[in-house]
Amino acid sequence: MTRVLLVDDDDAIRTVVAHALRRAGHEVRTAASLAELRRELAGDTPDVLLTDVVLPDGDGIENVAQVLAAHPELPVIVLSARNTLTTAVRATEAGAYDYLPKPFDLDTLTRTVAAALARRSGVSEAQATDEDPSLPLIGRSPAMQDVYRVIARVVSNDLTVLVSGESGTGKELVARAIHDLGQRRAAPFVPINMAAIPRELIEAELFGHERGAFTGAAQRNAGRFEQAAGGTLFLDEIGDMPIEAQTRLLRVLQSGEFTTVGGARTIRADVRIVAATNRDLQQAVAGGQFREDLYYRLNVVPIALPALRERRGDVAELARHFLDRAGAEGLPRKTLDAAAVAVLEAHDWPGNVRELENLMRRLAALSRDDRIGAAEVQATIGGAGTAEAAPDPGIEAAVRAMIERLARQEPRALDDGSLYARIIGEVERPLIEAMLARHGGNQLRAARAIGLNRNTLRKRLDMLGIDIGARQEGLDG
Repeated sequence: MTRVLLVDDDDAIRTVVAHALRRAGHEVRTAASLAELRRELAGDTPDVLLTDVVLPDGDGIENVAQVLAAHPELPVIVLSARNTLTTAVRATEAGAYDYLPKPFDLDTLTRTVAAALARRSGVSEAQATDEDPSLPLIGRSPAMQDVYRVIARVVSNDLTVLVSGESGTGKELVARAIHDLGQRRAAPFVPINMAAIPRELIEAELFGHERGAFTGAAQRNAGRFEQAAGGTLFLDEIGDMPIEAQTRLLRVLQSGEFTTVGGARTIRADVRIVAATNRDLQQAVAGGQFREDLYYRLNVVPIALPALRERRGDVAELARHFLDRAGAEGLPRKTLDAAAVAVLEAHDWPGNVRELENLMRRLAALSRDDRIGAAEVQATIGGAGTAEAAPDPGIEAAVRAMIERLARQEPRALDDGSLYARIIGEVERPLIEAMLARHGGNQLRAARAIGLNRNTLRKRLDMLGIDIGARQEGLDG
C-alpha cells in the first residue's frame, strides 16, 4: 500500500483529505506543523508528501527544497489558500511535483496523487522566492489557477509559448510574467504588435536593416530580434502577420538564425518567443491566412486566457487592485461598497480586464464620495458606451417571463393580434422615459442615445402618451 504524508494545521482539512485518500487505497499519516513533518520523515519516508504553505512554525514551500535535498525521489504536492501566481511559481521553483489551490476538488487531489506515484522522478533543489505583493496577474478563480500552473512550468525553460484570449484579457501581462520570473529576466523584454506595423516594414522591424537597404534607410537599424538578444521577444497579435512575413519568421524559428534586410551576415537569434493572438489561429490556418507549420512552431505551450465574464469571482479583487493602483498614482483613494461590487460582478465586461481597469480609474477620478456605491457604478458602466457591449440577457429573460405571465393570466392576448404592439409598448415606454430622465428632458440627446431622430421620438411620445410637461422643451437646442 502506498504511503501519503499530509501536512496541514487545519484539523478539518486533515480529516477530509485523509479520508478521501484512504478511500482511494492509500495509507495516510498526518502532521500539523513542520516540526511534526520532520519527525515523520525521520522514520519511514512516504511515497508522496502533501504540504500546506502557511504552517504554525514556518513556510511549507521554503521547507520543500530542504525535504527534497534529503529525499530527491519524493514527489511533493503543495496545497495553498494563497492562490496567486507567485505561490505557483515558488512551489515549482522549489521542486514541487504539483501545486493545488484551495479549495480543491477531492477527485482532482486523488488523481494528482496517483499521477505523482506513477511518475516518480527526481526533482532539483531551487531557491524559493519571496512573496511579491505587486503581482503581474491577479485572480484566484479555477480558470486563473490553471494559467498560473502552466506559467510556473515554463518559466524555467525556453519553450515557445502561444497565449490566446479576447482583447483586454491580459496576454502581454502573461508574457511579461514568463519573462520576469524566468531565467532570461536580466535581459530585455521586447514587445512588437504585428497589427500596428505596415506590412512592407514588418521584416525590417523584426530583423533590422542595413544602410541603403531601401529608400529612406539612411543608417543601419537593429530589429526586434537583435534588441531582445538574450531576453524575450513578444509577438503580439501574431494572427495579423502577413503571410509572406510568416515565411521569413518560420525560417528563423527553424534555423535559429537570421539576416538583416539588405545584409549578408548571419546573426544568431538568441531569444525566447512568446506570441499572442485574439484570433482563432486554427481557423485562420484552415482559411489559408496563417501557415500551418508556423502555427505548430508557435503553439508548443498554449495558454488560453479566460474572458473576465468567465471568472466573475475575480472581479472584486481586480477592482480593488485597480483602485489601489489609481490611488498610488495620485488619484483620490476610493473604496467600493458591497452593492457596487455586486453590480461589477453582474456586468459582462466585453472589454475584459482592460475595461474594468479603465472604469476603476474613471470612478477614482470622478466620484465625489470616498466610498463608491452601486448607483454610481451602474451609471458609469451605462455611460461607457462601448461598441463591443454585449446585449443584456436580462431583457430577453424579462420578455419571456412577460409572455409566460400573459399565457397564464390572459391567454387570449396571445391570439388576438395585439401581442407584438403590447410587448414593444411595455419595453419602449420605460426605455424612452429612462433616456429622457438621464438627459434632463433633452429630447435631442435622448433620441440620439436611443438611436432615433428627434421627430420620430416626438411621435412616439405622443403615441405613448408620455407627457414631458415641465421638462423644458427649450433644452432641445
